[in-house]
Amino acid sequence: MEATPVRARVYVGCVVLGALHCLYVLPATRVPWWAVALLAALYAVGERLSGSFYPVLLAGAFLLSPPAAALVAVPGALIAPAGGRPQPLRRVWRAAQLVVAVWVAARVHWELGERDAVVASDFPYALVPAAAAVLAFCLVLTVLDGGILALAERRPLRRTWHELFLRSLAPVAVHGLAGLMMAVLWRSAYGPVAALLVLLPMCVSWWAFAQYHREHAAHQATIRALVQAVDIKDGYTRGHSERVGQATMMIARELGLAEERVEVLRFAGILHDVGKLGVPTRLLRKNGPLTPEERRVIELHPEYGHEMVRGIAFLGEARAAVLHHHERLDGSGYPYGLSGTQIPESARVVAVADAFDAMTSTRSYSRARPVPVALGELEKCAGTQFDPRMVTALARAVDQHGWHPAVTADEPSASGPRPQIAGAPGAPR
Repeated sequence: MEATPVRARVYVGCVVLGALHCLYVLPATRVPWWAVALLAALYAVGERLSGSFYPVLLAGAFLLSPPAAALVAVPGALIAPAGGRPQPLRRVWRAAQLVVAVWVAARVHWELGERDAVVASDFPYALVPAAAAVLAFCLVLTVLDGGILALAERRPLRRTWHELFLRSLAPVAVHGLAGLMMAVLWRSAYGPVAALLVLLPMCVSWWAFAQYHREHAAHQATIRALVQAVDIKDGYTRGHSERVGQATMMIARELGLAEERVEVLRFAGILHDVGKLGVPTRLLRKNGPLTPEERRVIELHPEYGHEMVRGIAFLGEARAAVLHHHERLDGSGYPYGLSGTQIPESARVVAVADAFDAMTSTRSYSRARPVPVALGELEKCAGTQFDPRMVTALARAVDQHGWHPAVTADEPSASGPRPQIAGAPGAPR
């Protein structure tokens, strides 16, 4: 939510008001405060250690009245680590959406099974209100998360809802089962202490999952470091990699690709020029024409880049894009002269994004072309240099969301403008 748009902030404010409405009857309600405090403490500890500690919240929805159950989420959400900036807004958003989701889940459970559903003698029947409550919890989180992503990041709303729901349903169902086991033991003769034992095996599995996420975060930090190194080495194109990643993501979403694959293609765009780290700096910053030998050295950068990233397993098809993003549909590109569908789809996406940003960015050696002119150039080369599907997808995405190119090098070269390599529109190196 960094640089959160006003419309997204208004949306967060509306959800906060809804959360306050869910809690406002608490002073007039008989609440087992010791149970609320114990569950809230458990949830807060779980959030600090692993995040998304939903079994405790759902156990509260099965055990407590809707306002009391909703209150369980507040302390943990407000103190949990925020995934970005602004952190206060993210924490308030997280608390508000969980309050609403838990309140709805508890209300559904209350309406279908009443308070003692977890100890009903007809146990299969007790699963019905619990399952309905878990489904309601998942749906509310999906709707609210999809709304904020659509407003803050301009993602397509229906597709975002669909992907979020399919991705979260199975994990939330598992959390709901654990929450139901907690609630059943809590109301049994063994009491709350036995209910806490349910959390032990789940804590172990969450710890392992958190380890995986930390490893993934380390990979992302490595990617950022590589891109920063490229920007420092080739200052003329500073920021180019990030913008190519953004354009690649726009194309991928317009093609209707799954969000996981969109993320991989974004990495492909960000890393497409990482091989420049293997090219002598004097060539990247040379003023004046390149000799054929120097050009051949620079044209090795896709292979250098592929060598650098091929050991990063989670990049998947992004590695092929790094290697082949300078191939051309007619077979005249490099490094291997692939043509047509021999070129991986990820590379065809990045090639369009790379050329588009090169044409629409102002650099010390070339002025930016207007976006319509750049799109026109891409369309002229569609079918020979670029995949027409990717060019059309970019044009549609830009028409819908716009494009805001940035200046990547403010200081002109002391020796005059750098030449461009002949070939691609905008001649990205």
